[in-house]
Amino acid sequence: MSTASRRYRAAVFDMDGLLLDSERPIQDAWLRLSAAAGVALTPADYRLTVGRNRADCLALLAGWFGSTEAAERMYEAVDAEVAERFASRGFALKPGVLPLLQALRERGIPCAVASSTRHAKVLDRLGAAGIVTHFDPIHGGDQVARGKPHPDLFELAARSLAQAASDCLVFEDSSYGAQGALAAGMGVVLVPDLKEPDPDIAPRCLILSSLDQALAHVPSWFGD
Repeated sequence: MSTASRRYRAAVFDMDGLLLDSERPIQDAWLRLSAAAGVALTPADYRLTVGRNRADCLALLAGWFGSTEAAERMYEAVDAEVAERFASRGFALKPGVLPLLQALRERGIPCAVASSTRHAKVLDRLGAAGIVTHFDPIHGGDQVARGKPHPDLFELAARSLAQAASDCLVFEDSSYGAQGALAAGMGVVLVPDLKEPDPDIAPRCLILSSLDQALAHVPSWFGD
């Protein structure tokens, strides 16, 4: 049965690039600071990390920066610049986020976050954006042994929601995330941000250009 025709009891959301318009500012910081350090990181290079947790990103970045320690220092520098820039105002919400969350709340649908970003930072970013109260539970990539594209983070969200994985609908922007959700047995709505969906993943998801388009599906996805 396709995602569009299934019924669900809970919703699970990625954060960066899906709820928050954060991927581009973070990418810009990586490219700018890497160039200043003499590393010619390209947008295509950076996008290989999108959707992965910090540990997996560091393993990949170590090859470009010469060592895990150098990659870790760059990670900290990027984190510091992004935090300073967005500390007071937070990241902008992506189109359609608030109407969708409100529609789910009105129907009593429990919503979780399953983000590859570290848990503490997820809480900070959702709080700054003013939407943290829409979610319970909230999980980050440092809370599981294996990050996306493995299913562990989504399985954790389902357990925390006290729902079967097959009863959860995941909203993602990355193919890594979609792959993990599919492996967990969940339905997937994919709203691409920085990257087009992988051709082996796209046919198994419902592809939307914006969360605005998801609102019309809510009665059929989460109906009685």
